Amino acid sequence: MMQSQDFGFGTQIRKSPYFDATVRWGAQGFSVYNHMYIPRDFGDPEQNFWNLVNDAILCDVAVERQVEITGPDAAKFTQMLTPRDLSNMAVGQCKYVMITNAEGGILNDPILLKLADDHFWLSLADSDILLWAQGVAVHSGLDVSICEPDVSPLQLQGPKSGEIMQALFGDEVMDLRYYWFREMELDGIPLIVSRTGWSSELGYEIYLRDSDYGDALWERIMAVGMPMGLKPGHTSTIRRVEGGMLSYHADADIHTNPFELGMDRLVNLDMDAEFIGKFALQRIRDNGVTRKQVGLIIEGEPMSGPNTAFWAINQNGDPVGKVTSAVYSPRLKKNIALAMVSVEAAELGTQLDVMTQTGETTATVVEKPFFDPRKQIAATGATEAVQINA
Repeated sequence: MMQSQDFGFGTQIRKSPYFDATVRWGAQGFSVYNHMYIPRDFGDPEQNFWNLVNDAILCDVAVERQVEITGPDAAKFTQMLTPRDLSNMAVGQCKYVMITNAEGGILNDPILLKLADDHFWLSLADSDILLWAQGVAVHSGLDVSICEPDVSPLQLQGPKSGEIMQALFGDEVMDLRYYWFREMELDGIPLIVSRTGWSSELGYEIYLRDSDYGDALWERIMAVGMPMGLKPGHTSTIRRVEGGMLSYHADADIHTNPFELGMDRLVNLDMDAEFIGKFALQRIRDNGVTRKQVGLIIEGEPMSGPNTAFWAINQNGDPVGKVTSAVYSPRLKKNIALAMVSVEAAELGTQLDVMTQTGETTATVVEKPFFDPRKQIAATGATEAVQINA
């Protein structure tokens, strides 16, 4: 059996409370995210994808660090960080938000949880928002405290995740709505459970509020879930690209703004509240963007794995952008990709040339997401995408 020391890890990069459990359960490779190790390999990534879309997987996502904002001015301060209007956000609700800088660039795209009127968590993608928030607070004149609490999320994702949750928590968890959460306990372990996840499937995130229980929580979920088809796993690049979900540093970064990503719904420039980047985003909206994120179908043999570099995109010999995330979808039987291209190259049906690691090939601009565009599977728990006339 592989022990954690076999990986030669040091102490400057943190291990999650589930680290030893994931190694016991077959984790064979890790990457680093928010200065922590995250399991990225439980064998065949295609099998992991099928486990996710047909049954359920349990993923260690403790790397989704929380930034906790508390104090009398917590709501005002949290609104200052994001262009999304939070005025109607209820206690117990989650929202997907962008955190922008003064130029309108994206610093992170976390899930925001509202635990109380004066208590918020930002559940982070891969960047140091704890430092940003503490820096913003210094001269804000607002009465807030900002820290990183002892909170470590797991993701239980896939069509069978609902029955597994019911077996763990009883019927009360079944009426939890999409993008809502509640405080719960399992065997005395303090948790927050939300109907969210980075998979575009039915799923839950289980936020452990005491890292001493990491091993016990992982083993309890696996013991209950295994007879129902649960497998240990890792977040699926295949499924998240199918779902058009962003990976920060890949598909978005500090030089990307929400309008380039088609995320206009996350920006409210008409609200009275001030937020960082408001004037820059107004200017971008008024002037229009010069590039846009698109979906691509890339011709050629099935890719053996995701891209590990940004691939150049040309049109008639001229550079027009880059592929940011590419992978082969065994379900769609196509090489699919997210790309950032100049607006002139962003029309549906446009033919482009892509420089992959195996050479030049052609690609076509298509609609994204590539699968279940209305997110019906995640929102309703439907076992397959169906067309609803809206």
